Amino acid sequence: MRKHILFIFLSLFGVVIGNAQSKGPKIGYIDMEYILQNVNGYIDATNQLEAKAQTWKQEIEVKKNEIKKLKDALTIEKALLTRELIEERETEIKFLDTELLEYQQKRFGANGDYIYQKSSLSKPVQDQVFTIVQDIAERLKFDFIFDKTSDMTMLFAAKRFDISDQVLRKLNNTEKREQLSKKQLEAEQVKEKIQEALDENPELNERQLQIEAKKAAREKALTERIQLQEQKRKEFEENRRKLKEEREAKKNGTVSAPTEKVATEKANTEKTAVTAKDGTAPATKSDAEIERERVAAERAKSAEAKKQEIADRKKALEEKRKKILEEREAQRKAKEEELKQKTNGN
Repeated sequence: MRKHILFIFLSLFGVVIGNAQSKGPKIGYIDMEYILQNVNGYIDATNQLEAKAQTWKQEIEVKKNEIKKLKDALTIEKALLTRELIEERETEIKFLDTELLEYQQKRFGANGDYIYQKSSLSKPVQDQVFTIVQDIAERLKFDFIFDKTSDMTMLFAAKRFDISDQVLRKLNNTEKREQLSKKQLEAEQVKEKIQEALDENPELNERQLQIEAKKAAREKALTERIQLQEQKRKEFEENRRKLKEEREAKKNGTVSAPTEKVATEKANTEKTAVTAKDGTAPATKSDAEIERERVAAERAKSAEAKKQEIADRKKALEEKRKKILEEREAQRKAKEEELKQKTNGN
């Protein structure tokens, strides 16, 4: 029995090995320099470091010029100087040369500031690239992924095996996600899935994938709409059931405490009751109807007051006019009487 199982196992193992050999290893590569040059923020930090390096180079050049001047001056004046002065000048120049060499090593040596700061800038990005490369290798079933810019000599590499753009896209998407809204993030995730599908199978039609993505989005929206309608229907049924229970409770005279509270609040909203024309049933009024009646009453009152004011003003003007006419008539009669007396006197 054991021999039989072992034989089956070896046969399956041989089939797997044969398939692997027939397919061949899947190999890809990245260009780390290309990735670093296109990562957001890395270029600005690199430019700042290069500006520092330029300043350091200028300082080194100034020191070199100073040493050269001292050497030229010693060469010219050597014949006029004593041995002690010559040795003193040479010792000074040697000291400055040593100091310059130490400064160059400090700034641009193997463990200098430039190398250290450049490594500090690139290491976080390189760590992220390493993680992303592992994810891509597992998802797309790569057997080997190399770095084109490493010490490994790569004489030829077909562009179709270059996954640098995939890595760069993942890096930039991770940074963009922190600044996107929820809706934008969902749209971005759909785009990423489309791109991942294209990465896995470049022969796929991108337009077809977009159609499928839109179809999935429509189906999702339709599902959400149906769920919302179902929820509203349940709420409506629940409200109708509660209303039916309240009516039954009122009819039977067994109104519960919550129902009494609802009934009280409803009664408070019905501010007034007006008896119907046939005198058989009171008609309740809503707050809106009461407010409309109040506004109409105020308008009618205002119109009546304005009408009365116009009438009073008209009456006052009539009385004033009448008074003026009476005064004029009196003055006329007085003048006639005066003229009559003058005529009789003559």
